[in-house]
Amino acid sequence: MDGRRIRGMALMAVGLVAALGVGACGADRDSGGDSAAPAADGGAGREQPAEGGADNGQVAGGGRDRAAPGGTGGADLRVDQRSIIYTGTMQVRVDDVEAATREATTAVTAAGGFVGGDRRSSRAAEARAVLTLRVPADKFAGVVDQLARLGRQERREIRTEDVTEQVVDLDARIATQRARVESARKLLAQATSVDQLVALENEVGSRQADLAALEARKRRLADLTALSTITVTFLGQDASTAEEEADLGFLSGLGGGWAAFVASARIALTVLGAVLPFAVVIGVPLWLLILWRRRRTGRTPPPGPGPLPPGPGAPVSAPPPVPAARSGP
Repeated sequence: MDGRRIRGMALMAVGLVAALGVGACGADRDSGGDSAAPAADGGAGREQPAEGGADNGQVAGGGRDRAAPGGTGGADLRVDQRSIIYTGTMQVRVDDVEAATREATTAVTAAGGFVGGDRRSSRAAEARAVLTLRVPADKFAGVVDQLARLGRQERREIRTEDVTEQVVDLDARIATQRARVESARKLLAQATSVDQLVALENEVGSRQADLAALEARKRRLADLTALSTITVTFLGQDASTAEEEADLGFLSGLGGGWAAFVASARIALTVLGAVLPFAVVIGVPLWLLILWRRRRTGRTPPPGPGPLPPGPGAPVSAPPPVPAARSGP
């Protein structure tokens, strides 16, 4: 009896230990799963900020794309990739216009540009020179500063035009037009009749003309963006810069009419002075000749012999017959 109790108690103890061991294993598995889930969640949480940082970087990059030219970092790189046309107008007063013109030409040539136009008027202290300079876009600001240091700058105006969208649009249209030309050429090679051949040749010619026009516009934009334009005016110390304004009214009209009358009189006197020598050399002999001919033809001729009386042998004409009187009824 005691042995049975001991064996029962032993079995109960073993069962309890086994139950406790199974519960402990289940708890370990549960705790492991719970710890793995937070770890996974933590990894996702760490990845999400990275993605968010990437998005923020893209947004910031977009902000840099839209930044002004005076930005820093990535903004300068983005500006360099854009197509911008720079145009400058300057007016500088100098002591020697010819010397300033030579120095400006040297500066532009050293920067890799050239002189596109040159108009001068040399009148000592009132001399004036207008130069149209083409310089590379990356040397534009430096050349402008060099020109300003040649004398006393009185006026400067810088204009910019962003044509990036036009360039991109032209590139897309040119690519599309080239594809259209190639397709038309393929159809032309497959033409089976004269009518198809003529129609396709006209179509190919029209598409090629459109393509050439687009390419010409692209080259024009490329030239304007690659070479900037600077128009600089060098003035002597006494040269006037007053701009003429249109003046309306009676006095203005009277002054303009008198000036036109004086100019017309000068022209008429000039023409008269040019014609007068010919009139004297040719006109005077001709007038004398005409006068002599008139006097000669104006003399009366001498009286000639009168009619002779009829001679004895000359026939005498009978008088005309008198008509007979008609008797009344």
